[in-house]
Amino acid sequence: MSVRVLLVDDQILMRSGLRKLLEIEDGIEIVADVGSGPDALSVVPACRPDVALVDARMPGMDGIELITLLTAQFPSVASIVLTTFDEDEYLFGALKAGARGFLLKDASPEELVAAIRRAAGGGTVLSDQVAGRVVAQLRGETPVQPALSSREVEVARLVGAGASNREIASQLFITEGTVKNHVSSTLRKLGLRDRTQLALHVTSSPGAF
Repeated sequence: MSVRVLLVDDQILMRSGLRKLLEIEDGIEIVADVGSGPDALSVVPACRPDVALVDARMPGMDGIELITLLTAQFPSVASIVLTTFDEDEYLFGALKAGARGFLLKDASPEELVAAIRRAAGGGTVLSDQVAGRVVAQLRGETPVQPALSSREVEVARLVGAGASNREIASQLFITEGTVKNHVSSTLRKLGLRDRTQLALHVTSSPGAF
């Protein structure tokens, strides 16, 4: 039987891309795609998804609140967070809310498809970038400063080369909003204040990029 998937992301381009990516996979059926948490809750009874791919950061109701409600109201739906942000707040918040998985948006198509199938079968899926932090938390260890994702490195390099958000978006085939999210996440991880500091950091540490 096909795995029935609900897409929940406030960026229409992201939903469209995910739909096109997943619709060509055997055994996966996209039953709905919506742009908000309330819309997701309203369509679940009719579309009966097995898996919900949920963005962590959305206006109004964020992904953590949505997963909390999905877990309580529709426990048969396996939720997977698919996000640009690998912050502990979202990671551990999602897992506590009942999420079956946590993936970053730079995951490969193969990783995403495997995660959907595993979650539908009752398994738990974590991206390599965050799995170590979960283990450290369980062991009571001090978490390691999160590393930049491959996409964040690409964006940082282009910032260092003086590219604007629009130019970066065009070159990497992503939205300007996604570029801003990557820049913000990179600044936070590196402890930098603004784009100027990021550009200087990239040019002064070329070996790290």
